[in-house]
Amino acid sequence: MSVENEIAELLWDAQQRKEPCDPVRGRFENRSEQEQVALAYSVQQINIQRQVQGGRRIVGRKIGLTSPAVQKQLGVDRPDFGTLLDDMAVVDGEPIDTSRLLQPKVEAEIALVLDKDLTYERHTVADLIGATAYALAAIEVVGSRIAGWNIRFVDTVADNASSGLFVLGAQPVALSKLDLAGVSMRMTRGEETVSQGAGAACLGNPLNAARWLADTLVQVGTPMRAGDVILTGALGPMVAVQASQTYVAHIDGFAPVRAIFS
Repeated sequence: MSVENEIAELLWDAQQRKEPCDPVRGRFENRSEQEQVALAYSVQQINIQRQVQGGRRIVGRKIGLTSPAVQKQLGVDRPDFGTLLDDMAVVDGEPIDTSRLLQPKVEAEIALVLDKDLTYERHTVADLIGATAYALAAIEVVGSRIAGWNIRFVDTVADNASSGLFVLGAQPVALSKLDLAGVSMRMTRGEETVSQGAGAACLGNPLNAARWLADTLVQVGTPMRAGDVILTGALGPMVAVQASQTYVAHIDGFAPVRAIFS
């Protein structure tokens, strides 16, 4: 069995058993940084293909590690991306069974929904604006198959960018009505504010994050397509989930979006 398949199997088993595994980065030793990153994305793709062959559908991509606060939390220094599948999507207000997740945390984000393909080698912000049908408020529920969130860059890449679930708000908003860099975000748990941030925390502007993703996906041969959802990245620090609690993301210009944990 190849190294890629061994690592993919380790992460797959951790999810199936609901028991986090040790970090996988030690299996990338004696390789250049570029080779390690390529290998980690190969691992990610193996498990995505396994799920697609099992009947799941790719519905978009997520950008991770865009916020300096989140990068500091996890000890990494660059963005990454993961794949969104149809059964990761949760309706605003739908109860989430925490047993589906490993070590869940929540973060507030802005999602973009495309109505045009993004296929250029280099995209402009104007390309992203022209290709976006509307934006939605979102809460990403991240999870890690790596014990204790003891991750570095290749760990989270191999683990599909620590993807779990995502909740999309039900109010579509045109980009022309938003100042994406200037929006403020506040996430609450009951009466308590547990995370705060702004659009500028996401690589300066969520559109910058989306542009990075569009360029990167063209380079690897899997460009974004019309209908895809882009989770553009955290607007503030991640918050560990407490069972039986509701987390509400308040983002300027949008109706609040809720993640309700049972």
